[in-house]
Amino acid sequence: MGVEVRVAETDADLEAWRRVRISVLPNERCATVEWMRRSMTPERLYVLAELDGVVAGSGLAGRSDLGCAGLHPRVLPAFRRRGIGTEILRRLAGHAAAHGFEEAGTSVEDAGSLVFAERFGYVEVDRQVEQVRMIGAEVAPAVPDWLEIAVVAERPELWAAAYEPLAVQALADMATDRPVVVTREQWERDWLAWPEGMVIGLVEGEIVGCAGLERDEDEPTRAENALTAVLRDRRRQGIATLLKAVTLKMAADHGIRTVYTWTQRRNSAMRTLNDRLGYVTGAESITVRAPLPLPFPPAA
Repeated sequence: MGVEVRVAETDADLEAWRRVRISVLPNERCATVEWMRRSMTPERLYVLAELDGVVAGSGLAGRSDLGCAGLHPRVLPAFRRRGIGTEILRRLAGHAAAHGFEEAGTSVEDAGSLVFAERFGYVEVDRQVEQVRMIGAEVAPAVPDWLEIAVVAERPELWAAAYEPLAVQALADMATDRPVVVTREQWERDWLAWPEGMVIGLVEGEIVGCAGLERDEDEPTRAENALTAVLRDRRRQGIATLLKAVTLKMAADHGIRTVYTWTQRRNSAMRTLNDRLGYVTGAESITVRAPLPLPFPPAA
């Protein structure tokens, strides 16, 4: 039968897709099938790769927040070096080109994946640094009277209200190699994974900051930090530290034992803040990009 790359359409297909990602990236949170369904757009494509009828890999194509096509092929370890990754990437790249993208991007976490990417013209443009915090008996920080902290699950209207100007400013100021662009629709649809773990900071009713957690539904004792942001004219007042410390106490209260985050290599301010809160540095992820179309060998 050989290798077949097909669209993941049913819930069973999407769950199989998730199983591949969890196997390949066991230390990272994976979206639920429900979230995958909710975030579907014409540009987003989930595929499964099967070798002789057995699931061997998966892939995702979609619009990156950095403006290019995010192409993410993944192959289970037992099936690597058989051309499966190339066939997944071929399908994803064709989909991206058909939707008008002229550039592809992805992240790689190991030397073998970097070599694979370089074969198709990808070059390194940035790096992300992982920081990890073990959760113990956390003490709630002392919050000054002038700062109100609200949980989004209790005041859901605050999330939409936080887009402008808070999210717009924070995303524009991210230490990425090019601007991050997130529409209001994307903000409301994709950037709030766990309302019970997201907090908003307010001063006299004005939204000034946010911080939060995205709980891992497959590993409930683990969570990833969501966006930590503060208005430009409210920075350097300790608000980000307070909000993030509040989320660490919330993590403990919800039985979470490990919190991790990925921070841009050039964002020394956030990495220093995390260091002060007890995070330790872990792995690095390499961001790579290549022009489309990619240089594929002829199809078998």
